[in-house]
Amino acid sequence: MNPGTNYQHLLNNLEYLKLKQMMVHLNQVIDFSVQNQLSFVDTLIKLTNYEIDVREQNMIHSMVKVGAFPHLKEVKDFDFDFQPSINQQQIFDFLTLRFIEKNENIVFLGPSGVGKTHLATSIGIHAAKKRTSTYFIKCHDLIQNLKRARLENHLENRLKHYAKYKLLIIDEIGYLPIDQEDAKMFFQLIDMRYEKRSTIFTTNINFKAWDEVFQEPKLANAILDRILHHATVVTMVGNSYRLKDHLAKENE
Repeated sequence: MNPGTNYQHLLNNLEYLKLKQMMVHLNQVIDFSVQNQLSFVDTLIKLTNYEIDVREQNMIHSMVKVGAFPHLKEVKDFDFDFQPSINQQQIFDFLTLRFIEKNENIVFLGPSGVGKTHLATSIGIHAAKKRTSTYFIKCHDLIQNLKRARLENHLENRLKHYAKYKLLIIDEIGYLPIDQEDAKMFFQLIDMRYEKRSTIFTTNINFKAWDEVFQEPKLANAILDRILHHATVVTMVGNSYRLKDHLAKENE
């Protein structure tokens, strides 16, 4: 047996199998294995770990990209001192993703600028990094997409598309009114996900006023009933986070 020929054969095999990271780190692992007298199995574990680590990172990157998040801010980037109304430990508990295991919802309720979207997105990014299928969409865009699908006669497929995600984030409910036909489509989606998937909602509208948003009290109540049945409502108050620097200058 020719060690040089066998080494080249191994490299060729790794290249053929497209195990790029194992090729790149082969010499390093061989040297480490010889110096530390590793067993064959331990050597293979060390070598394959390089391949797995990169593939995991690529998978995480792909999951986050598919999520269509508006930004990549995480919980660590949130200024809890500026918004003392928020229970920080509750947010950290959301990051355990227990609510997804139990098919529960989260509703962030509060005025514009207090950080609802930031927190909702942060939880979504964390879920995506844990390889949980996650998707972010603004409520208006969701309605427009469903409306377009209805006109093109594939509403059912579009509803199934949004229903499939283990975590769906619907941002800014109530910023624009929703007519009755569109509200029916929205209800269909909420009903399809009810007790099967988790959804995070952000809204600046008190629940009592949702019949004005959906312009049909019975439909609004049916939507709310399914959203809130298994949900944690996080009520946020305080100054606009976006105006924080401006307010600080005024107080100087």
